[in-house]
Amino acid sequence: MRSSQGTTLADPRVAATLVRPLRQTASVMLLLWTSGLSLLCWLWLALGQGFFWRTDLRLPPHRPAPARWPRVAVVVPARDEAAVLPLSLPGLLAQRYPGRCEVILVDDHSTDGTAEVARKLATDGGLPLTVSTPPPLPPGWTGKLWALRHGVELAGGAELLLLTDADIAHGPDLLAALVAGAEAERLDLVSQMARLRTETGWERLIVPAFVYFFAQLYPFRWSNRPGARTAASAGGCTLVRRAALERAGGIAAIRGAVIDDVSLARAVKGSGGRTWLGLAERSPELRVLSVRPYPGLAPLWRMVSRSAYAQLRHSPALLVVTVLGLAMVYLVPVAATVLGLVAGRPVPLALGAAAWALMAATFLPMVRYYGRPHPAALLLPFTALLYLLMTLDSAVQHYRGRGAAWKGRTYGAS
Repeated sequence: MRSSQGTTLADPRVAATLVRPLRQTASVMLLLWTSGLSLLCWLWLALGQGFFWRTDLRLPPHRPAPARWPRVAVVVPARDEAAVLPLSLPGLLAQRYPGRCEVILVDDHSTDGTAEVARKLATDGGLPLTVSTPPPLPPGWTGKLWALRHGVELAGGAELLLLTDADIAHGPDLLAALVAGAEAERLDLVSQMARLRTETGWERLIVPAFVYFFAQLYPFRWSNRPGARTAASAGGCTLVRRAALERAGGIAAIRGAVIDDVSLARAVKGSGGRTWLGLAERSPELRVLSVRPYPGLAPLWRMVSRSAYAQLRHSPALLVVTVLGLAMVYLVPVAATVLGLVAGRPVPLALGAAAWALMAATFLPMVRYYGRPHPAALLLPFTALLYLLMTLDSAVQHYRGRGAAWKGRTYGAS
């Protein structure tokens, strides 16, 4: 067929002229649908995911003193922690606990003099300190959980166990507040998410999002609801009843877990226990503060990537779904906003901007909790991109045999 200008429809120039609008229309429709879907995702996340973005779950402000203060043992696993112990251990030894209490530091075969530093920090008038080293690590155990098991065995007749990390500084009234809350609410496990350091630029960018993503994955309100499937705790500060721990199978029940805090909460809750998880208070008397520094991007990257693929149960299918989900939820709103603005497409622009604004609004409470300026909430898509890359790197390191590496040890799938 020939046109009036002497060209045919088979002419490449004519075909290109006809195909170009179709491609443009398909691109616009793809942008329209993805931006609309992203906005729907954010509406569901904001309203249907246990209000994960709220930061109001703290210990009750008025906790009645129990009629009898139960005996408590604080168990601290430590491997090559000589640098941070002077910032953390004195706070544990200075706890103002009305009942009987002791601190057990388990030196997990350190090479930097951790045990010697701990013994030097023990002062007269504080809680008694025991420093012990466990037997060599057996197959199937992570180092931290083997150390915790050893400390729990040394705890003897303690009714409650405070499991904490060597890099966590505690306010002097924290232990009494945790015990009072557990006794008043008849809880088997009480945990607080420690406030992480936000002194460097990378810490200020990545740390608030780290806690935000954790809460999104394990909504605290769902975790605290008896009978709900969701269960989580924070390894830096977990008070657990010995009876509940034994009912759940003890530390041995989770011996190979890389994400041990979540595994512990699941074990306790799965055996009929009641658990509670919230954010740490800001007051110095009740603080739960991480003193471990992350001076650059590399140590923060390792902190996230060493357990990210384990969180996905080392499943390639879950990895693909997670990457696509992160892109849809966190990256599409920015892409739709920018492309809609550049191409003059008001509908994708409006949908993308609305999703981005809703994303920032849910992140704002966590930004305020960490004392960051409000505009920092708009940077969440960039931080989410970093987490996406960290997750991919975690999978790569796993298949190279270097996944879940920590303090000279590497753990595979559990």
